[in-house]
Amino acid sequence: MEENSIEWIGYLASALAVISFSLKNVKQLRIVNTIAAIIFTYYGFLIASRPVIFTNVFIIAFNLYHLKSILKTKV
Repeated sequence: MEENSIEWIGYLASALAVISFSLKNVKQLRIVNTIAAIIFTYYGFLIASRPVIFTNVFIIAFNLYHLKSILKTKV
């Protein structure tokens, strides 16, 4: 993949992460932040950065755990 394209994947993930923190609805925040973390994980693989990969895998797990709790309490 072209280096410029890879960089834009990082920008997309960053933009989604920033957008997620502006959301007032916690469920929406977790969903958008999970999508950002998935894209960041992909980006981490593209640039071969273990810290980026590991950090975002934990963020995904953390968000999914809390999303599960949110969905459980609303049912």
